[in-house]
Amino acid sequence: MKKNLKYNLIWLLFAAIVYGIIYALYCTGVITPFLEYTLITIGINIMLALGLNLIIGFSGQFSLGHAGFMAIGAYSAAIMSVKYPTMGGFLSGILIGIVLSGVVALVVGVPTLRLKGDYLAIATLGISEIIRIVIINMREITNGPAGIFGIPPMASWSFIFGFVVIVTLITVNYIHSGPGRATMAIREDEIAAESMGVNTTKYKVTAFVIGAITASMAGAIYSSFVQTIAPKDFGFMKSIDILIIVVFGGIGSVTGTFISAIVLGILNMFLQDAGALRMIIYALALIVIMIFKPGGLLGTWEFSVKRLFEKTNKKEDDSNASIER
Repeated sequence: MKKNLKYNLIWLLFAAIVYGIIYALYCTGVITPFLEYTLITIGINIMLALGLNLIIGFSGQFSLGHAGFMAIGAYSAAIMSVKYPTMGGFLSGILIGIVLSGVVALVVGVPTLRLKGDYLAIATLGISEIIRIVIINMREITNGPAGIFGIPPMASWSFIFGFVVIVTLITVNYIHSGPGRATMAIREDEIAAESMGVNTTKYKVTAFVIGAITASMAGAIYSSFVQTIAPKDFGFMKSIDILIIVVFGGIGSVTGTFISAIVLGILNMFLQDAGALRMIIYALALIVIMIFKPGGLLGTWEFSVKRLFEKTNKKEDDSNASIER
């Protein structure tokens, strides 16, 4: 427990250093409004991809319903922000979205996650579409297909940075916990894990609920950032966009998710002036990476502070042993 606390504090210190660098660049005018837009987009994508990677990469469940849970968070925050245009209203919207997405994920996850492979992907895609259709038909609350306009801009880059840190800590600590190890055991061999007494349904649903909650948080911040949302923003292609980030960075790698979101965000930034060619160049870049690195940029490799400390301690022990000799 003390070791985990130490590692968490180290990661928080590292996050504080990164925040200080970005803040300094922002104050000196190096980060323009366009770069700020790119940074915020990268932050939202990191939150979305971390949750999906927990479901796909660490629990081994193929989900295409992430956009639906993002929509729940986006509409919850948007409705509350428009009704109560204060930070309190926005935060209450985030909380409502977390509760709703968690409940929906729990209700649909128990029967759905008994499926596997393509069947699970189709089922989760259906759940996402059901959520979107429900939003369209709740005209009195969601304004139907027209969406919600004039959402107060509550989410600054520093606010989003804080939420990225929170989501990262939640995800990483879950992965390295007892339930997280049980979840990864299910990914490796579900039958073997079940034969060892692991409640496979429980841990698959837990990972699914956590992923849904993080998607809801990202959706809430997204709605405040863009200030206009509509049901069409959370269709099938949105889930595919998130899936691309996960696969591009490496399925089962948190570090890969960060690098992938940053690389693809920067690539999109430089291709803004390419017009219609932007998506072609973007697709070709993805194809090239998948050909030469089919496991993604990092595969399953993970940067670990714990491993870094162990190497340092080992070198110190070796040097002390040589001195004694």
